[in-house]
Amino acid sequence: MPDMKNKLTPSEVLKGDSPLVLTATLEPLLGDRFQPAAFPEIGHVIYKAPRKDGGTENVCIVDSAASMANHLESVCQRGAHDLDLVEELDGMPYIRCVTNTSEGQEPTKSREVVVTSLTEGHRIASSYFVEGTVLRGDTRATKKSKDGKDEPLTLERELIDKFGIVLPGSTKAHPPAEKWWNVFKTIFEVDPNSLVHGVLFPQWQIKIPRLLTAHLEAFGAGRVDRSGVKFDKELGPKSDKRVQAIFSVDDATATKVQATFVLDVSLLRSFGRKKKDGGQETQLGLPEKQQEFLVALALWKIQRLLKSPFRFRSGCHLRLMKLESCGQEVEIDVDIKAAISAAGFGEQPVTDVFWPREDLYREGQAEAAKSAGEEEAPEETEG
Repeated sequence: MPDMKNKLTPSEVLKGDSPLVLTATLEPLLGDRFQPAAFPEIGHVIYKAPRKDGGTENVCIVDSAASMANHLESVCQRGAHDLDLVEELDGMPYIRCVTNTSEGQEPTKSREVVVTSLTEGHRIASSYFVEGTVLRGDTRATKKSKDGKDEPLTLERELIDKFGIVLPGSTKAHPPAEKWWNVFKTIFEVDPNSLVHGVLFPQWQIKIPRLLTAHLEAFGAGRVDRSGVKFDKELGPKSDKRVQAIFSVDDATATKVQATFVLDVSLLRSFGRKKKDGGQETQLGLPEKQQEFLVALALWKIQRLLKSPFRFRSGCHLRLMKLESCGQEVEIDVDIKAAISAAGFGEQPVTDVFWPREDLYREGQAEAAKSAGEEEAPEETEG
């Protein structure tokens, strides 16, 4: 039989209805149990959702919007402990926090990556980036101060200049309306992923909501309580005792597991437009090809997440059964390499932000006290 699936392309999605809603029906890879997101002593959430027939249905929250964003970003990396982007995303801008491999050493070729804007929860707005010094090649970038002296150029200072806003504490606490086009353009140039999943700079009152929102739910859910045991040998070279820890595990079963992806195309289209002034036409914010890239990136992330059985967590390995939009089965058709090429990114897409090793890795209070010959202070506990 011929394939009757509708194909979703970035160009068609950008010009189509908003929002685009995709629903993916999933099933456990092995057996019928899976492990939803949960908290100690609370377990996972199952609530009674009202239905049109007047009854209710047990629905389990398997993953929240924030958790699904983490999963969608993780597919961009080569591995769980490999922070480089997959080959398909070569040329896409992002930010790395880097440090020197030994104290006192200048950032040369022997630098190491600490985190990236795809692994940090606040993305480009993380203090790992905004408070660090921008690197130009192997040297720290500088900027002239008011008195004419060279001072380190932080990413915060560079963003302020490119956004067209002033430092926090001034009477202008947020960008004027006409400066928002600069905000969209600048973030796109250094970290377009932040536009897909949303970004917040509270100090400048800049908040951009998520373009792509997702959540994972299980319908007709039931709770499965089970237990586990862990054996740990007591610390100390002369100890032969073993500690036995009993813990509870909450699994779930369901008649249907479904991931929902919502792409706010209207919000995306608001990131740029053409303005006519007399006989001239100027581009404000992001042009169409750059907007199309953001759609392509969002679709690619969804496709990558669903392409093969994905491990959302231990005991939650799910595979795709079908992908639908408006009740009709669809297929994602995206060439991410072509979209990166058409977006017009610079030749050096990766921005390295430097922190000295001694500022990132500080000696703990207990170790410092021991080395100074002092007694160890009591450990503070969380409330």
